[in-house]
Amino acid sequence: MPLSLYPGRLPDQLAHCPPNPPKHPRTCHTTLMTQNKHIEHPEDTILTGDLTALDWFLAEGNLSVKIDGAPAIVWGRNPATGNFFVGTKSVFNKVKIKINESHAEIDQNHTGEVAKILHACFDWLPHTDAIFQGDFIGFGGESEYTPNTITYDFGVTVREEIIVAPHTYYTFTEFQLKNAKELHEIHGNVLGFAVANPMLFTISDTAHCKFVQPDVELHPYREDLGDVCKFAKQMAMLCDFVSARKATEIKKAINECIREGYEVDEDEIAEKCDCDVNVLRLWKLVASIKDDLFCFIQETDDIGCLIGEEVTLHEGYVITNQFGMFKVVDRYEFSRANFTIAKNWG
Repeated sequence: MPLSLYPGRLPDQLAHCPPNPPKHPRTCHTTLMTQNKHIEHPEDTILTGDLTALDWFLAEGNLSVKIDGAPAIVWGRNPATGNFFVGTKSVFNKVKIKINESHAEIDQNHTGEVAKILHACFDWLPHTDAIFQGDFIGFGGESEYTPNTITYDFGVTVREEIIVAPHTYYTFTEFQLKNAKELHEIHGNVLGFAVANPMLFTISDTAHCKFVQPDVELHPYREDLGDVCKFAKQMAMLCDFVSARKATEIKKAINECIREGYEVDEDEIAEKCDCDVNVLRLWKLVASIKDDLFCFIQETDDIGCLIGEEVTLHEGYVITNQFGMFKVVDRYEFSRANFTIAKNWG
């Protein structure tokens, strides 16, 4: 049975706050993401002098679990044709567009494991008027899955055909919907106009598809972080911030340290990248604020997570509010494992 969510309109679940919110609820404010882009670590964004993350730490917003699945799957109804489609994030491309409305198009656009996954998704994902994005976890028949770095233990054998972790839905304006075919012909891909929105609602499992959306709570009272954020803003006044190009160079050096298991040495990286050491000191302070944020997050689901044989938490979390969207990830645990552990798909 098709889902009732229609692109271009917010779902009914977002129209009103829930009548019986949990003790520490995800707030029900609607937050739109202006585009589908890579989600940054908050500490990385301050390298250029953007201090938005310091306000983001304290503001109310939507909290969701970052699932370590692969590949990303996009599915729904193509407003230009009215047909159901599946694909990877390449459905949004301006060139080399890969929107698959049939098994034949999947074979034409994809090969190997990705094609196998998309064929299954085309068969088993529920047909819907909406457009969703999620991470593929695996095929049914097992109780443990390692789609990327983390192993997920469901405790029981999954009976559904496929497992997907949805996290985003897409909307269009009424004008874009009404003129979707013409826009598609003029611009090459109407899906490029889609606006991404964080999912503040859940999708029910079907007989063939298990949807994974772990419950997580963010404590609303985080005043303890306020003083540190104020100090960080004062510290920023002493910094000679860098260009976006230089920030990319610095982030590469930081990731190299994490990959090799070394602590980030601000003096060494400042010398290597020829930048103000105070910028790196501020980076470390903001990273520590992010680490403190974990104390205010509580997982309430029963899905087990492991990296190798060691029990761990979920990959991380994504918080979206009026100041933007950033991920909360333990870079020294998960990011290093993600850099170094061999992947099981692709």
